Amino acid sequence: MNAVGIDVSKGKSKVAIVQPGGDVVCKPYDVGHTVFELNELADFILTLSGETKVVLEYTGRYSEPVANTLSKAGIFVSVVNAKLLKDYAGGGAMPST
Repeated sequence: MNAVGIDVSKGKSKVAIVQPGGDVVCKPYDVGHTVFELNELADFILTLSGETKVVLEYTGRYSEPVANTLSKAGIFVSVVNAKLLKDYAGGGAMPST
């Protein structure tokens, strides 16, 4: 499975992609939150062979255009709360749903 990690910030995101075994598809690079650049990212992800999943951090409104564009392209997207992950990794209990 290909793994796409996206670190979201205001106006741009840093994208890194690895394939099974840790093979780096591309080193981290910036993608602007423009329609053109996000569609270009979606097109690139769709060219990868095999299953691909995208994980990006929830940053409120900043993450919405990224998640929406990739999801509309048919790409699996998981938006995660970085604080919850950090708390969980540190041994804290995950909140109940």
